[in-house]
Amino acid sequence: MDSEYTLTVIVPVFNEKENLPGLKKELDKFLMKSNVNAKVLFVDDHSDDGSLDLIKQFTEENRELYEYLSLHRNSGLSTALKAGFDHVDTPFVAYIDADLQTHPMDFLLFFPYMKKYTMVNGIRQNRSDSLVKRLSSQIANAFRRWMIKDNIKDTCCPLKIINTQAIKEIPFFKGMHRFIPALILLKGGTVKEVPVRHFPRLAGEAKYHLWNRLVGPLMDTFAFVWMRKRNIIYKIQERS
Repeated sequence: MDSEYTLTVIVPVFNEKENLPGLKKELDKFLMKSNVNAKVLFVDDHSDDGSLDLIKQFTEENRELYEYLSLHRNSGLSTALKAGFDHVDTPFVAYIDADLQTHPMDFLLFFPYMKKYTMVNGIRQNRSDSLVKRLSSQIANAFRRWMIKDNIKDTCCPLKIINTQAIKEIPFFKGMHRFIPALILLKGGTVKEVPVRHFPRLAGEAKYHLWNRLVGPLMDTFAFVWMRKRNIIYKIQERS
């Protein structure tokens, strides 16, 4: 990788027009404060509310720091992240949601660990979600930890920094965004968890309901366990 930047922050977007102006302001503050040379890659998941028009405006205003991809159809968070990871040309890649429930400035807390670990993952503190959302997440997380035993406290926290080569090498399927820390561990990587802030959603609507916050993750956990049992690991003892 020969990019002049060290870090790319991926922002997957689906119908977040109301949140994007506020997010852009906070990203600008982070980029100015960061002691790591960073840029931003928006991945629009075929929004139909005008989000893409705003993203194009951001990139036109500052092409050096802002880039975008636009998917040809709505494909879900895992696909948007995979597209972003595939197009990153920096040694490290970060991920944050567009809803500002986590804050880009908290990436600064990750920097001391970025080169020491394969991945740095946030742990959301004092979560500002509805009771149903918190309970469904707790149930899904508890079941996942019981099945997988990866000891990751907040696997779905939308604030992560990952070694780019490592994330490009892990298998990725729909729903696998919920298992990125476990996939990193599966491939012999290391994960550091750091507490981060969590805020109420100020605008727009959450894109998740009971199915994809509880039932979907439970089914995906069985898929991950199946995949892990069939994962191929080998070491060469001798060669000619």
